[in-house]
Amino acid sequence: MAEELLRYEQLAAELSGMIASGVLNHGDRLPSVRRLSSQRRLSVSTVVQALRLLEDRGLVEARPQSGFFVQRAKAARAEPVVRSTPEEPSPVDISQRLVSVLRAGARNGIAPLAAALPAPELLPVAALQRLYAGVARRHPRLLEGGSHINTDEPALVRQLVRRSLAWGGPLPAEEFVITNSCTEALGLCLRAVTKPGDTVAVESPAYYLMLQLLETLGLKALEIPTDPRTGMSVEALDLATRNGGIAACLIVSNGSNPLGCVMPDDRKRLFSALTAARGVAVIEDDIYGDLHLGSERPWPIKAFDKVGNVMLCSSFSKSLSPALRIGFVAAGRYHSAIALQKTITSGGTNPITQHVLAEYLESGAYERHLRTLRRAYSQQVEAMRLAVSRYFPAATRITQPQGGYVLWVELPENIDTTRLYQRAIGENLAYVPGDLFSPSGMYRNCLRLNCGNPHTPAIEDAVRRLGAIFSSA
Repeated sequence: MAEELLRYEQLAAELSGMIASGVLNHGDRLPSVRRLSSQRRLSVSTVVQALRLLEDRGLVEARPQSGFFVQRAKAARAEPVVRSTPEEPSPVDISQRLVSVLRAGARNGIAPLAAALPAPELLPVAALQRLYAGVARRHPRLLEGGSHINTDEPALVRQLVRRSLAWGGPLPAEEFVITNSCTEALGLCLRAVTKPGDTVAVESPAYYLMLQLLETLGLKALEIPTDPRTGMSVEALDLATRNGGIAACLIVSNGSNPLGCVMPDDRKRLFSALTAARGVAVIEDDIYGDLHLGSERPWPIKAFDKVGNVMLCSSFSKSLSPALRIGFVAAGRYHSAIALQKTITSGGTNPITQHVLAEYLESGAYERHLRTLRRAYSQQVEAMRLAVSRYFPAATRITQPQGGYVLWVELPENIDTTRLYQRAIGENLAYVPGDLFSPSGMYRNCLRLNCGNPHTPAIEDAVRRLGAIFSSA
């Protein structure tokens, strides 16, 4: 009996995963009971149980003399609410636990719901491999050199300048510094404009690697309320900066991690003017700008910067390959300080990879790849939203991301995602607990889920099992 129960639940999870991912759409007829029974080598009663379960969940409907058909998805849950944040800055102390969470989530056999990484099958790995071979053959002397002086390949800088037309540019070539990643770019910017003990304004919730950088550099974080639709509150930042004391602001204005929000242009314009007037250096992470889920690529805050106060950081790790380790800064008036920090900390960035990336961008393949990738991420995010809506507790709130491929989930107040994390890992389920996105330890009833993988039956089942853990808490 237990084995039969497992089989019908497994079949239901597989079919619901196909519905969530768009393989089966509203109005599609499911295979007949007898066909499913034959294909899956299951008893007719087991198949009927699975279909009845899907019917109970509102995913399919039975039509007399016709079979089972896919129903429309249930209405979306409400979005998380904006929370009040502490008025005083906080020291940051998350690194040890963050490393533990990310390592646990990367173990073999763990459902990949934690680290925000794209699935390898979505990336143009074969094309990049061919380019590496070609560049090494055509430029054999690239392997001979070695210098601690940072040297940016003109071909890559030229491609970035061309791409900046879509960011409200073009940006001057002399603004760019090529880095080993977006994380390095953010760190270089922080070193250039702050000193230990300074306070940096951050979104709340904030991307945990940004908080980790603040911790490493001995900086304090001031959390600014952030709306899941419109981003960081410019009004709250206005109040926080009236008496000085804020050295810089770290922000992801397009596809904010973890909320997925995109700040509207009018608020970006206000934000840029406010921070420039108050002498607050802006470090903008635009790594998800190309991964917008709307019809047009949103401009970054950098597009509205008239005095060189915004340092725009990004990389291609979320769109091409995390292994490329190529990022950049469009540094504005801070270029000299950032270039010096780059030379001191890591020297030159891999010239072969710079050439590979330049050739890939020049070929036009990147834009074609982005169109496919954005469609995939849009489907995967929506499939995850539907799965969370089906399996998590009734009062759960879910973001509606406008960019990127992560989902922020707010559970009822009595559910502590930090306390339940070890139980989830014990069942091979990973996520990032919400308090790792807050230096003051807020959001203990929240979590972030990665939607970077195709929504397979295995992913659907992982969300179902995770929902069962939270529902029983």
